[in-house]
Parts: sequence; structure tokens; C-alpha cells
Amino acid sequence: MRTAIVLGPDGGALPVVARLARYGLGTPQGTGRQWVSWLHVLDFCRAVEFLLSRPDLDGTFNFCAPTPLINQEFNGLLDHYYRPRLHLPQPRWLLEIGALLLRTETELILKSRKVVPQRLTQAGFAFQFPTCDLALADLVPQLP
Repeated sequence: MRTAIVLGPDGGALPVVARLARYGLGTPQGTGRQWVSWLHVLDFCRAVEFLLSRPDLDGTFNFCAPTPLINQEFNGLLDHYYRPRLHLPQPRWLLEIGALLLRTETELILKSRKVVPQRLTQAGFAFQFPTCDLALADLVPQLP
């Protein structure tokens, strides 16, 4: 399993990026042109169950939604929900400070990852949340 960013209401990346979006940091990070591959937590669990039920399948599978999007679009979707009064820019130098404070790496934010689940969909897996707007419509109301 190669897993993209898993979006869920109570852990992982979504609560962190949603909190940042509330405070005006729902803007593109760096250039905003880097690709973001993601996956709704329910589709992650369903994909694991799917592969466990299919012992005939082996090898590497990408666990990600079939529709990656660029960072600018992802943050635009978050901005739609939180509509902060301010929109603060996020240049690389600021991200490096933030990553240090969050004990993470800026590469996780700035590296482009355009991944699709080709083998998973060819095996017959159907996503409940194939697009990020559908995933966020389900998840954002569940956030604290």
C-alpha cells in the first residue's frame, strides 16, 4: 500500500489544515502549483477491506482518490468552508518556520504528488468520495 494524505475528521492532515484555513492560511502554499493526492478515510478503510477480500491480487496499490488536484484548488475548497477575513500568503520561508514548529518537513507540503489508483480501480474498487469537494462536504461538518 502506498498511501496518499488521508483526510478524516479526527486525525491526520485535515484537522490541522482546517484550523489553519480558519485563521486565513487557506491560501496556496509556496507556488500553489504542486499536486496533492488525497483519500477520504472511509475510502481508505473500504480499500483495505477490498484488498483483504481479494487474495488473488498482489503487488503495490496506490491508496488515493482518482482525482488529485493542485494545492491552490485544495486550499480554495477549504477557503470556501471557512471564509476567513484575512488571506495570508504562505511563501516557502514561512512554511519552513511553520514546519519547524509543527515538527514536520516542508517537503510534505511543497513536493508535488500526482498519483492515481490505477490498479485499484482496474480491480473493481469504486470510490464513495472520488472528488475532494465531495470528501470535504462530508468531513468538514464533522470537525470540532
